[in-house]
Amino acid sequence: MEGARKARGFTYEELGEKVGFNAVYMASVFDGQQYVPPEKAEEIASLLGLAGEDVKTLSQYPYKGNVDPVIYRLQEIVDVYGPSIKEVIHEKFGDGIMSAIDFSLEVKKEEDPAGDRVVIVLNGKFLPYKVF
Repeated sequence: MEGARKARGFTYEELGEKVGFNAVYMASVFDGQQYVPPEKAEEIASLLGLAGEDVKTLSQYPYKGNVDPVIYRLQEIVDVYGPSIKEVIHEKFGDGIMSAIDFSLEVKKEEDPAGDRVVIVLNGKFLPYKVF
């Protein structure tokens, strides 16, 4: 895609103006860091003479690595609440761990007038430590 952009002589700013993105956002799209709605992906593809997989790639939700805000917040939750969760597990179950093998995970959407809520359910088998 970068080659097509350069071959067509577009700057990020020029291309962004044509599809309604600012230059930095447009550059971030080319770095694979942004989701592009399908209709905008079609516009970009048309301007660059692209089709097929390139269009689909633009509309995939990107994995932003260790800077992905969703992943960062999940890590923050474990950093802040992990020790407390561990203590409550020990109070309720005794000395052991929650399995991540005999495990299920569910993400639910809970509608709320103040803003929709993300509900994450972690369901792991309790595995007591063996005394020997």
